[in-house]
Amino acid sequence: MKRTICASSMAVVCMALLGGVLAPHVPTEIIGVPHASPDGNALLGTDGLGRDVLSRVLSGGRDLVLTAMLAALLAASLGVAGGLFAGWADGRASRLLTALADLLLATPLLLVALVLAVSLPGAAAVVAATVCGGTPLTLRVVRDATRLSRRSGYVEAARCRGERGAVLLVREVLPSMVGLVSADAGMRFVVAMQVAAALSLLGFGAQPPDADWALMIRENLPGSGLNPAGVIAPAAALALLTAGVAAAASLVGRRSV
Repeated sequence: MKRTICASSMAVVCMALLGGVLAPHVPTEIIGVPHASPDGNALLGTDGLGRDVLSRVLSGGRDLVLTAMLAALLAASLGVAGGLFAGWADGRASRLLTALADLLLATPLLLVALVLAVSLPGAAAVVAATVCGGTPLTLRVVRDATRLSRRSGYVEAARCRGERGAVLLVREVLPSMVGLVSADAGMRFVVAMQVAAALSLLGFGAQPPDADWALMIRENLPGSGLNPAGVIAPAAALALLTAGVAAAASLVGRRSV
């Protein structure tokens, strides 16, 4: 069951990245009348400009996934580095770092994303908002795990061999958290996807004529009564991707406990 969920999640991510290759039409090509019902030429009908909904859905996840991956990688990397330091070191610097993380956590993520979207391009705003909102969570998780590891047997053995400081953290403590960090990175990916979708729905993300799932929902909502697939298909793709990654991250996290 666990392997099936993880394999399904990877398949969904790969489809989002490479689905454009399978698109039957050019995503920006007008092939029929606006909001036409599904037929043999357009299996999911057309959107408000007469473009093939299926082709746009297959092509609409690539940029979202790449942006979310970059955001998750940066947030996880910064959070791990900060968590290792805060969990290993005692003193004013550790307390100050934890207090800063708590301050960021107290700020609503969507508010941070909207403020950043005013001055940054959509993708950059998603990355920056995910770092601001996700790094503190990763930091706290890794900090607590590091504190538990400080008195463990393998750490004491490494100390007896003469390992100290950063070398000990990188060689001994960090490898023991691979599952935990991987699961946490998956959740940062989910958060980044949510932020990206929210900004696109509000008009700060991808812009026409780009094929983007969240943008498709906003564009096709006025004609959803004529062709519901124009809204349902991209919404289902977003839900399937985020739910699959979240489920896989949860399973990895359970195995690491």
